[in-house]
Amino acid sequence: MPTGPNDPPEYVILDENVKAQGHEYYSIGAFKVSPNHKLVAYAEDTKGDEIYTVYVIDVETRNPVGKPLTGVTSSLEWAGNEFLVYITMDEIHRADKAWLHKLGTDQSSDFSLYHEKDDKFCLDLQASESEKYLFVVSDSRNTRFVFYIDVSMPENGAKILTPRVDGIDTSVGHRGKHFFIRRRTDELFNSELLVCPVNDISATTVLIPHRESIKIWDVQLFADHLAVYERENGLPKITAYHLPAVDEPLTSLKGGRVVDFIDPVYCVDSEESEFSSSILRFSYSSLRTPHSVYEYDMNTGSSVLKKIETVLGGFDSCNYVTERKWAKASDGTQIPLSIVYKKDIVKLDGSHPLLLYGYGSYEMSIDPKFKASRLSLLDRGFIFAIAHICGGGEMGRQWYENGKFLKKKNTFTDFITCAEYLIEQKYCSKEKLCIEGRSAGGLLIGSVLNMRPDLFKAAIVGVPFVDVLTTMLDPSIPLTTEEWEEWGDPRKEEFYFYMKSYSPVDNVKHQNYPHILVTAGLHDPRVMYSEPAKFVAKLRDMKTDHNVLLFKCELSAGHFSKSGRFEKLQEDAFTYTFLMKVLNMIPDLGSGQNDEPVPL
Repeated sequence: MPTGPNDPPEYVILDENVKAQGHEYYSIGAFKVSPNHKLVAYAEDTKGDEIYTVYVIDVETRNPVGKPLTGVTSSLEWAGNEFLVYITMDEIHRADKAWLHKLGTDQSSDFSLYHEKDDKFCLDLQASESEKYLFVVSDSRNTRFVFYIDVSMPENGAKILTPRVDGIDTSVGHRGKHFFIRRRTDELFNSELLVCPVNDISATTVLIPHRESIKIWDVQLFADHLAVYERENGLPKITAYHLPAVDEPLTSLKGGRVVDFIDPVYCVDSEESEFSSSILRFSYSSLRTPHSVYEYDMNTGSSVLKKIETVLGGFDSCNYVTERKWAKASDGTQIPLSIVYKKDIVKLDGSHPLLLYGYGSYEMSIDPKFKASRLSLLDRGFIFAIAHICGGGEMGRQWYENGKFLKKKNTFTDFITCAEYLIEQKYCSKEKLCIEGRSAGGLLIGSVLNMRPDLFKAAIVGVPFVDVLTTMLDPSIPLTTEEWEEWGDPRKEEFYFYMKSYSPVDNVKHQNYPHILVTAGLHDPRVMYSEPAKFVAKLRDMKTDHNVLLFKCELSAGHFSKSGRFEKLQEDAFTYTFLMKVLNMIPDLGSGQNDEPVPL
């Protein structure tokens, strides 16, 4: 906004700080402005259970418009200026119904656009960059198909754009007279990009063919350009193409300009851009580069830094080193590692503490992004590393396939390989190696603790999915049915015994374990608090050491911990204090304590 003396003052549409007053937890899951910019619809969660209430307010007066929509997800889009499309959940917290709501009417009279009855699938919404269409997406872990809604005629309902075919995954965009379709199959595992006329969706043309070494993970459309987000050799990249005029045939893509990045490892994400513009906005960060927003001119190939996150305390990115290393598994597989440390402190002689983070599930890529609170560790001599293990998406679709179902243990052995590599290369020692993972990453940490407890000094196990077998055998609880395509269905004997062989709760042994901090959220709909509680109880009963074992359950939060910026910083401070305590890094303030860690 202009900030001169004669410019209008800032106008606050919605103040989350005010709205959060009186709530121990408060989160806005969606904030959507109507096409005419007169109304705002926002989704509010006051418990952390990810069940939202949607309110519509007038932008100028901030007065409510109509009654709120209750019991919905955060998937919310405008269909013109008079209609909203939203999604509700069934009794097991599965997003299963898409609805059309006309402003001023009661929710009970809303029109059902689609009901997904297959309990392995859930629904989501996506708006096209052109703002001409909405897409209702139904997907499982292996299959994804799409309906489209013409926002100028939403009452005509949702029509099939890409049919449901088992094993085929499609994502859709729109520009001019064409739909753009990113399609993945078992054979075309890293995806191809197709285009088809709006009036003949069966007439598809391949714009970017499948390539075994490059994965297409997103596309962003403009009036005259196409930005393609890809992954190659474990790193994201952006390629920008110029498109022919809307009324000209679209049969191929020519040229393509690749955006340059400066760090050896980094994170890139798309940002909101103007569809009619030739300027692509993207966010960029690395383990030493704060979150930045760039504007990239797709005509000239020039990038301009528009905004960078302010980091207090005299921060200088030149004081930190970030690296890409590769650990070699026993079968020859090269596993990428992203590493950062402060160069004037760390000697790489094995004497420094190291925190190794991992996830390795759902084809999610844990890219090396900046986190200001992490500087608290780096400035104390910590090294921070991310193990990009199989089960994630960093190295393409096959990287994911090699870490799921009956190959899930590859995820855990990859992580152990990375830990051993860091020790061998003198980044740390067993006595200084700490590990962390959250959710499915908590499963990872729980499993490797059972497999190699001797390898680690301390572990942070966040909201962990650790009672795998019990949860996957119960289809009445949230997520179980749609997770069968990720972990396997333990009602089948082969999967039952394989899952039992790595499920953390089922493999706790009478042995020594490192210092462990386990966290949970009372209202967590993804991993019920009973799972980490059960894991801790079994550890307390069976472990043979006297190391610290803490269980911290947030009573007013869900899967994503507390809401609020300062509350999240407090959680980081608690975690870092735990690590420094068990590593004897907290200075002696004259209390007469000995060198042994004191139970917290």
